[in-house]
Amino acid sequence: MKRILATAALAAILSATGAMAETIKVGVTPGEHAQILEKVKEVAKPKGLDIEIFEFSDYVVPNQALNDGELDANSFQHKPYLDNQIADRKFDLVDVAYTVNFPMGVYSKKVKSFDELADGATIAIPNDPTNGGRALLILADKGAIKLKDGVGLKVTTADITENKKNFKFVELDAAQLPRSIDDVDAAAINTNYALEAGLDPMNGTILKEGEKAPYINLIAVRTADKDKPWVKTLIESYHSDPVKQFILDKYKGAAVPSW
Repeated sequence: MKRILATAALAAILSATGAMAETIKVGVTPGEHAQILEKVKEVAKPKGLDIEIFEFSDYVVPNQALNDGELDANSFQHKPYLDNQIADRKFDLVDVAYTVNFPMGVYSKKVKSFDELADGATIAIPNDPTNGGRALLILADKGAIKLKDGVGLKVTTADITENKKNFKFVELDAAQLPRSIDDVDAAAINTNYALEAGLDPMNGTILKEGEKAPYINLIAVRTADKDKPWVKTLIESYHSDPVKQFILDKYKGAAVPSW
């Protein structure tokens, strides 16, 4: 009986010191997703979950690395992007929790308002199907272009049916868009890359995505892992009050908790 009690006490001590903590590898993009996950890591450690954070400079590799078993989870993308990756690349991945929303914005160093863009202005947009479509939907919501009826979220420039101001669209890798601003009249940039480049998503846009857009970010894991205990701990840690308060205090509306 004493041996059992001693073993239980030792296990409790080891768990408290982190010696028995389970370690997982989570992929993120630099900036906000990495910063938020550092806070999640703080919350998760006392729960027995040690998170190793790996940063990726693009949107493609983190899903490939997760699917290949090099990561245990990733936290950087919204559901339309993940769904498109699964369909195109046959990844066996699944989303397990929503995280934050970063409304996309259109930025310019040439004009102060979207209506000032001249006829024939060049607008840079992301070159991946979901984020490129996201940018076009922002413009359509503004009334700057019209799109085919029923096209959904997978919008491309081929779906534009009306373009009264003859805007020209340049498609670039999402991470490169902040560096394109000097060369184009405007650029639609994901908030994480905008913040990383020192742009102001709250006050520095000439056009901004509506709050009801379906682009909430998420945590993804391999389908085989979705019911594992560490997944539950990861979600509980992310959806904690300290993490929510960190997001509210640090990003002041540029990133919005979405759980």
